[in-house]
Amino acid sequence: MVGEVKSFRDLVMWQKAHKLFLSTVKDVAKFPRSTVGRMVGDQLLRAVSSISANIAEGYGRHKGREFQHYLTMARGSTAEAQNWLINCKELGFMDEATFEERFRVCEEIISMINSTLSSLRRREVT
Repeated sequence: MVGEVKSFRDLVMWQKAHKLFLSTVKDVAKFPRSTVGRMVGDQLLRAVSSISANIAEGYGRHKGREFQHYLTMARGSTAEAQNWLINCKELGFMDEATFEERFRVCEEIISMINSTLSSLRRREVT
């Protein structure tokens, strides 16, 4: 997969993570202006922004083990984002349809990261 692309921007998992970030920025702008609304929004944005950032940084290092490390970090950030999405839905900051869409995109990103990690690990063995 990595050999077929010229830039991290060509990675579909990065593209999905970037779109998730942009959508989440719009979502958080609608959160209540309360202390809890700001705190939860900040945590969600930090987690979501970390996904694409780690994918990009790992790809930029051009080394298998380092890329794997950053993909693992991106996967963790994606799971963290899912946690915050659940909190947002349960606090009433996000409607069910938006929650389901964002959560589904996170699952797709995790699946792509896992697939890429498996591919990179297979290359190490050969």
